[in-house]
Amino acid sequence: MSELKRTPLRDFHATRGARLVDFAGWEMPVQYRSILEEHKAVRHTAGLFDVSHMGEVDVKGPEAGRFLNHLVTNDVSKLFPGRVLYSPMCYPNGGVVDDLLVYMRAPEDYFLCINAGNVAKDLAWLHEQAKGFAVTVTDRSDDYALLAIQGPRATAIVQTLTGAKLDAVKYYHFVEGTVAGVHCIISRTGYTGEDGFELYHAKGDAVALAEALVQAGAPHGLELAGLGARDSLRLEAGYPLYGHEITADISPLTAGLGWTVKLDKAEFIGRSALLAEKSQGASHQVVFFKTGDRRIVRADAPVLGADGAVVGRVLSGTLSPILNEAIGSALVTVPAAGAPLAVDIRGTLIHLQLVKPPFVTLKKSS
Repeated sequence: MSELKRTPLRDFHATRGARLVDFAGWEMPVQYRSILEEHKAVRHTAGLFDVSHMGEVDVKGPEAGRFLNHLVTNDVSKLFPGRVLYSPMCYPNGGVVDDLLVYMRAPEDYFLCINAGNVAKDLAWLHEQAKGFAVTVTDRSDDYALLAIQGPRATAIVQTLTGAKLDAVKYYHFVEGTVAGVHCIISRTGYTGEDGFELYHAKGDAVALAEALVQAGAPHGLELAGLGARDSLRLEAGYPLYGHEITADISPLTAGLGWTVKLDKAEFIGRSALLAEKSQGASHQVVFFKTGDRRIVRADAPVLGADGAVVGRVLSGTLSPILNEAIGSALVTVPAAGAPLAVDIRGTLIHLQLVKPPFVTLKKSS
């Protein structure tokens, strides 16, 4: 077994009682006191996450924008400096390589945030696709740490530590400035459905920044939060997780991410396959459900149709701390999506009530 990678905050987590686990080859905190309490803190006050395992990539050059617009399904040409774009990038067959954030710093200067488990694969893909474009692709993952502060009190907490006017930073926009004396990309983005900021900064500054945020957040009810709460929060918000709701075999259209697929823009990788899927219809679709029961529906559990036949499988499942019932997602055949669905949990048939996410009322900044 290879040695787990560590973020600059590994010891910070350990001294604060975190339970550390292997996540995508990284030793990461899954929880501190309680996933339930950490989840509720993000919904009601604020939570602080270490997401320094995420990958960062610089894309620069005269054709950087054209290259990225060819690479991803969303429309990079709509960006301007200070704007962030969420997008899948696809294989030619329409399956998803990864989903990522594209930051535009200047017309020839972009910054990508990619999923931790996909860094090596994504970089190989980026370098291969960049051939023929006047562009340079540089892995910056070892240079950055990343903290995410999320929740209704997040803005108030960060504002005490920065001179940047945070109220002027709209959702999916960013500015550069100092937070607690640390230079940061201050990005109004996140993975919880709540308002908040993701703070990209130099690895050597991670501990000082985290300690400053914890101290500033204490009067506001800030809790340290781990990957357990991050997953339940993103599922309540209806956000996809790579390897679950989107994969090399599940396209953005099948996953319900059609709003990220701009079929009328310039040619991009996967466009032909996605055009065909849209015109002919997909065989399967991703649906979200709740159960009215506290028993968690586990990933890969068979989904049963009205006649008891298997019509799909569960992709993600957890207990919603806000709804106090099990929620999840599943990949099912299109005809079955309009009929009653169920799962068998240890001999008990649990019916699935389909829900259009988010499962809870969210408070994102406009």
